[in-house]
Amino acid sequence: MKMPDTGSSSPILGLEAVTAAMIPLVGGKAANLGELLAAGLPVPDGFCLTTEAYREAAAGHAHRTDGLLAAVHTALQATPDGDLPALAVLASRARGIIQNAPVPTEVAAAVEQAYAALGDNVPVAVRSSATAEDLPSASFAGQQDTYLNVVGAAAVVEAVRNCWASLWTDRAVSYRASRGIDPAAVALAVVVQRMVDATAAGVLFTANPLTGRRRQAVIDASPGLGEAVVSGAVNPDHFVVDPLTGRVLERRLGDKRIAVRPIPGGGTRTLAISNGGAAACLTDKQAAELAALGHRVEGHFGSPQDIEWAIAGDGHFWLTQSRPITTLFPVPQRAAGGEGTRVYLCFSLAQGLTRPITPMGLAAFRLIASSVARAAQFDVPEPRRGPSPYAVAAQRIYFDLTAVARSTTGRRIVPRVFDVMEARSATVLRRVFEDPRFSVTRRTPLGLLRHVVPAAVHARVPETLLRAVFRPDAALRRTNRRAREFADSLEPPAGLTPLQRLDHAEHVLGTRIFSVVPSILPLPALGFAALALAGKLLGGGRWDDLQVVLRGLPNNVTTEMDLELWRLAQVIKNDGGSRAAVTDRKPADLAEDFRAGRLPAVLQSGLARFMGQYGHRAVAEIDVGMPRWSDDPTHILGVLANYLRLEDSGLAPDVQFSNAAEEADACVDRLVAEARSRGRLRGTVVRAALRRVRFFAGLRELPKYQLVVGLAEVRKQLALAGAALAAAGVVADADDVFFLDLDEARTGLDSGAADLRDLVAQRRADYAVELERRHIPRVLLSDGTEPEAIPSGDAVTASKVPGALSGSPASAGVVTAAARVILDPVGAHLEPGEILVAPSTDPGWTPLFLTAGGLVMEMGGPNSHGAVVAREYGIPAVVGVPDATLRLFTGQEITVDGGAGTVVPS
Repeated sequence: MKMPDTGSSSPILGLEAVTAAMIPLVGGKAANLGELLAAGLPVPDGFCLTTEAYREAAAGHAHRTDGLLAAVHTALQATPDGDLPALAVLASRARGIIQNAPVPTEVAAAVEQAYAALGDNVPVAVRSSATAEDLPSASFAGQQDTYLNVVGAAAVVEAVRNCWASLWTDRAVSYRASRGIDPAAVALAVVVQRMVDATAAGVLFTANPLTGRRRQAVIDASPGLGEAVVSGAVNPDHFVVDPLTGRVLERRLGDKRIAVRPIPGGGTRTLAISNGGAAACLTDKQAAELAALGHRVEGHFGSPQDIEWAIAGDGHFWLTQSRPITTLFPVPQRAAGGEGTRVYLCFSLAQGLTRPITPMGLAAFRLIASSVARAAQFDVPEPRRGPSPYAVAAQRIYFDLTAVARSTTGRRIVPRVFDVMEARSATVLRRVFEDPRFSVTRRTPLGLLRHVVPAAVHARVPETLLRAVFRPDAALRRTNRRAREFADSLEPPAGLTPLQRLDHAEHVLGTRIFSVVPSILPLPALGFAALALAGKLLGGGRWDDLQVVLRGLPNNVTTEMDLELWRLAQVIKNDGGSRAAVTDRKPADLAEDFRAGRLPAVLQSGLARFMGQYGHRAVAEIDVGMPRWSDDPTHILGVLANYLRLEDSGLAPDVQFSNAAEEADACVDRLVAEARSRGRLRGTVVRAALRRVRFFAGLRELPKYQLVVGLAEVRKQLALAGAALAAAGVVADADDVFFLDLDEARTGLDSGAADLRDLVAQRRADYAVELERRHIPRVLLSDGTEPEAIPSGDAVTASKVPGALSGSPASAGVVTAAARVILDPVGAHLEPGEILVAPSTDPGWTPLFLTAGGLVMEMGGPNSHGAVVAREYGIPAVVGVPDATLRLFTGQEITVDGGAGTVVPS
């Protein structure tokens, strides 16, 4: 449609004149429709009433009342996003203001003129198009209103007013509040389009929204207007189509009991359909044509799209809307390419980390991963890009395991490792190995041995293992000495320039950090191997007994840290001023006073001693961009407050740990006696094996602990370099350095003229968006498929109790108590005896374990960090429970059976 010339100040634009650059003026929906038209795709003609018209109407009426823009916007900004009743009241007030405001005369006249240009009383659809809508980061689908089959100029103007008011529906206001979007920054345009007299309509996804698979079109279709499908009022026909070949991969007919039809003269009605499921409302040929059309749309926008479509009586397809599919997890991007379909494993989740990693944290791990690869004699042409299997998606680390999937040895070893680290990942990997696209191409371990053996020899692993077998005390002393030497060797000489500090940080990351791991890792590996040997010699099926052996393990740096914090809590408890400060004041305020040296003396000195020993640790501590406890002790002060609420001395963590150790020693004696009854040699071997379990299994935390020691030194040097960048005006704040990578930081230090503030601001915004992501796939394929999302025909539940959640048994015992769902341990409040429900845990979480009655985790396996610590503290635990933080809620009474691996809500 060629729009009439209404003057340069007209609030009307023809859709053919709209582009993606106009979102502030026309909103997301109109911008996308304009892009479709520009690409030559079939879109019904129409026009857009710009956001200027909305602002004129709202601002003009605000002067005659106590003010929409001034009063409601301010009140909304001050209202917490979780206060839904208050948000609803404000939303209702805003709607009322808009609905009572007259449409400005010049705006109404422009709408009437543009509508008349479409034809004489032509039926149109009037659609809301908000400026924070249909965007790559948030679709806002369904948040504002659409009016179908509107006939007549007066009806169109009234529909425009109702669209404006729908910017302030309860759902739209709460959605924006949850996203932290400034209410004053949002405005609404309105799209008016010629109606399609649809014989069928619906929704097309150009990627499968359930499995994530790209290049797989998913179509829902129903007779009549698409409103029936979009609103969920009908069970539609469902097609899955290969858009490149047109082959229909899946066809499922819905009952289609209703259809929404236009009424002559305006409006719609819902009609009942008899026998609607007898035939499909699209032929396979039409489904293929629609999938191909969607493929063109995706190609134009460069990302998978959620498209609304309609088919007219003449068989012509029309597109009425297109928006990005914002729920898809991004496909990992490798450091180097790979042929064919690839399989990726999330390293972040394997480390108990669900949150995104800062840009500098990712840069640090690329160097560390490169040092590991080089130690194994793999070629790493560009260490700063990481080894070829290194990949990133949604600011999380993934590794390409395609070579593992294609190797007989890899298939045998890697899932077994994950059986004890992150059991659900092991299950998903085994399913992936059944995919014929990952058939075995390497049947011998020779290729692996060529890399592993020289690296092991260089690191003197055989010598370490022999010493641990025959002289365990000497092996432990040597390991502790190496750990001290490593920490002492990290500090650089005094007087370094900022660039030299950056050089030192890169040296530690690329050379020093990994060097200490091979000298430690063989010992805990031997401890768990000895556990398996003892289990076999005892006849198998003894996991419950062997769990007891793992309780109260010595030589665990994380347990030692937690108990040291508990001892500090007891000191504080006996000092009136310190106790009052911790129990009565906010942790953040206490942290500020600690940095200023203003806390009560006992608390100040005790916390300083703890920080001197453990201040390098943190929540999500493998990310060098995360503040260490010494930078911000808020979390630790919150944990101390939790500890002070524990009144039952019998539940004191040090008592619990001591009891667990005694129970483990008694279990060892019993198992040794049982083995000796079957032969003296068997008894001797079992005794030696279990002794080494107790000696070395607790060291499983030490390699990561040393890694974190190194990362803390790297962070210190980077922070000093960041201070220099801030002083030069390159960034706004010293901590902004963690939202750069190493090359960018170097550029900023080399050239004081560089200005990286805009780059940092964008990355901080991207990071904030990723913090909101709740679902992180454990395993992804390079076509976007999430294997865990594909229904498994042989899925077995661990319990037949209705409503029971199942996972992996991690720490035996049964407890019934109130759940406490915690997504972030910083500042978390956990009452003694409550069951901690968390997405995952790392050492930063473990102080909470001391007073928890039980543990439920979405990630993890029997020997993941959380499981091991739970066993040591003797609290029942189940790990690898899908969506536990979504399916359980704080205050809900649940029963955790750590032996059966079940969680049963009461």
